[in-house]
Amino acid sequence: MQNQNNEEPKFKKIVDAADGLSLGISMVMAVLIGVGIGIGLQNLTGAFWTLWIGVFIGIAAAILNVYKAYEKQKKSLDELANEPKYRYKREQQAKYEDEDDKY
Repeated sequence: MQNQNNEEPKFKKIVDAADGLSLGISMVMAVLIGVGIGIGLQNLTGAFWTLWIGVFIGIAAAILNVYKAYEKQKKSLDELANEPKYRYKREQQAKYEDEDDKY
Protein backbone atom coordinates (compact mmCIF):
# COMPACT_ATOMS: atom_id res chain seq x y z
CA MET A 1 0.00 0.00 0.00
CA GLN A 2 1.47 3.35 -1.06
CA ASN A 3 1.64 6.35 1.18
CA GLN A 4 -0.84 8.93 -0.06
CA ASN A 5 1.57 11.79 0.75
CA ASN A 6 4.01 10.59 -1.92
CA GLU A 7 1.40 10.31 -4.65
CA GLU A 8 0.95 13.09 -7.15
CA PRO A 9 -2.47 14.74 -6.87
CA LYS A 10 -4.95 13.48 -9.43
CA PHE A 11 -5.57 16.84 -11.12
CA LYS A 12 -2.08 18.38 -10.65
CA LYS A 13 -1.38 18.61 -14.40
CA ILE A 14 -4.72 20.29 -15.03
CA VAL A 15 -4.15 22.77 -12.22
CA ASP A 16 -0.64 23.57 -13.50
CA ALA A 17 -1.97 24.09 -17.04
CA ALA A 18 -4.77 26.32 -15.75
CA ASP A 19 -2.24 28.32 -13.74
CA GLY A 20 -0.20 28.98 -16.87
CA LEU A 21 -3.30 29.81 -18.86
CA SER A 22 -4.52 32.17 -16.17
CA LEU A 23 -1.37 34.27 -16.60
CA GLY A 24 -2.17 34.85 -20.26
CA ILE A 25 -5.79 35.61 -19.52
CA SER A 26 -4.89 37.99 -16.69
CA MET A 27 -2.48 39.88 -18.97
CA VAL A 28 -5.13 40.34 -21.65
CA MET A 29 -7.78 41.30 -19.11
CA ALA A 30 -5.45 43.83 -17.45
CA VAL A 31 -4.86 45.59 -20.75
CA LEU A 32 -8.57 45.48 -21.65
CA ILE A 33 -9.56 46.92 -18.27
CA GLY A 34 -6.92 49.62 -18.71
CA VAL A 35 -8.32 50.48 -22.13
CA GLY A 36 -11.79 50.59 -20.58
CA ILE A 37 -10.52 53.02 -17.96
CA GLY A 38 -8.94 55.10 -20.70
CA ILE A 39 -12.15 55.20 -22.71
CA GLY A 40 -14.05 56.17 -19.57
CA LEU A 41 -11.57 58.98 -18.87
CA GLN A 42 -11.84 60.09 -22.48
CA ASN A 43 -15.63 60.25 -22.25
CA LEU A 44 -15.43 62.18 -18.97
CA THR A 45 -12.82 64.71 -20.05
CA GLY A 46 -13.19 64.79 -23.82
CA ALA A 47 -9.39 64.69 -24.22
CA PHE A 48 -8.07 61.96 -26.52
CA TRP A 49 -4.77 61.56 -24.67
CA THR A 50 -6.53 60.25 -21.53
CA LEU A 51 -7.15 57.00 -23.44
CA TRP A 52 -3.38 56.43 -23.34
CA ILE A 53 -3.34 56.82 -19.56
CA GLY A 54 -5.67 53.83 -19.35
CA VAL A 55 -3.58 51.86 -21.84
CA PHE A 56 -0.43 52.46 -19.79
CA ILE A 57 -2.25 51.49 -16.58
CA GLY A 58 -3.33 48.23 -18.24
CA ILE A 59 0.16 47.46 -19.51
CA ALA A 60 1.64 48.20 -16.08
CA ALA A 61 -0.90 45.84 -14.48
CA ALA A 62 -0.01 43.12 -17.01
CA ILE A 63 3.70 43.52 -16.24
CA LEU A 64 2.91 43.30 -12.52
CA ASN A 65 1.02 40.05 -13.14
CA VAL A 66 4.03 38.59 -14.97
CA TYR A 67 6.32 39.65 -12.11
CA LYS A 68 4.05 38.02 -9.53
CA ALA A 69 3.98 34.79 -11.56
CA TYR A 70 7.77 34.90 -11.82
CA GLU A 71 8.15 35.30 -8.06
CA LYS A 72 5.75 32.41 -7.48
CA GLN A 73 7.73 30.14 -9.81
CA LYS A 74 11.03 31.23 -8.28
CA LYS A 75 9.75 30.39 -4.80
CA SER A 76 8.62 26.98 -6.05
CA LEU A 77 12.04 26.29 -7.59
CA ASP A 78 13.82 27.40 -4.42
CA GLU A 79 11.72 24.95 -2.41
CA LEU A 80 12.54 22.23 -4.93
CA ALA A 81 16.26 22.99 -4.65
CA ASN A 82 16.11 22.22 -0.94
CA GLU A 83 14.67 18.74 -1.53
CA PRO A 84 17.01 16.05 -0.17
CA LYS A 85 16.94 14.01 -3.39
CA TYR A 86 18.47 16.94 -5.33
CA ARG A 87 21.05 17.83 -2.69
CA TYR A 88 23.64 15.35 -4.01
CA LYS A 89 23.60 16.89 -7.48
CA ARG A 90 23.96 20.39 -6.04
CA GLU A 91 26.92 19.28 -3.90
CA GLN A 92 28.59 17.63 -6.91
CA GLN A 93 28.11 20.76 -9.00
CA ALA A 94 29.64 22.91 -6.26
CA LYS A 95 32.58 20.49 -6.07
CA TYR A 96 33.24 20.80 -9.81
CA GLU A 97 32.96 24.57 -9.67
CA ASP A 98 35.52 24.66 -6.85
CA GLU A 99 37.89 22.51 -8.90
CA ASP A 100 37.50 24.87 -11.88
CA ASP A 101 38.39 27.84 -9.68
CA LYS A 102 41.74 26.24 -8.79
CA TYR A 103 43.02 26.47 -12.36
